Amino acid sequence: MSNGYKHIKPEHGFYIAGFADGEGSFNVSLKKRNDYKDQWKLTASFNISQKDRTILAFIKKQIGCGSLRERKDGVVYYEVTNINALYEKVVPFFKRFKFLSARKKKNFSIFAKIVEKMYKKEHLTREGFLEIVRLRENLNADITQERKYTLKDILQSN
Repeated sequence: MSNGYKHIKPEHGFYIAGFADGEGSFNVSLKKRNDYKDQWKLTASFNISQKDRTILAFIKKQIGCGSLRERKDGVVYYEVTNINALYEKVVPFFKRFKFLSARKKKNFSIFAKIVEKMYKKEHLTREGFLEIVRLRENLNADITQERKYTLKDILQSN
């Protein structure tokens, strides 16, 4: 785990938390993969997309991980998908600099549980994998966009 981000000025940490509260996203994606033992690949990610590369570069530097990439339309993505970085940097950052909105607090809490399970490699067992997918069902549950794969798809595939 990180040092608690004591090196970050509180005004910077809380600015980033507020920015991520409105613009950030915690996701866990499922992809069907025939070359995987259980046919499914789980990927946890934290991202912010914005046209202002400067602020995303600042956030990346403060959190200490992730990457920036730019789409053809000029939108820049700050993204962290490495499970070690998520567990050791992103989760501790937002535990130190908390969200204010109930929605983001709830989604972060679920995401942090999933990241911890993946960090401990619990997703490599059938039981752990299903538990993570069950948690994922409640992550961003208020968004109307349908998931490509759900728990039902996974249970039916085996």
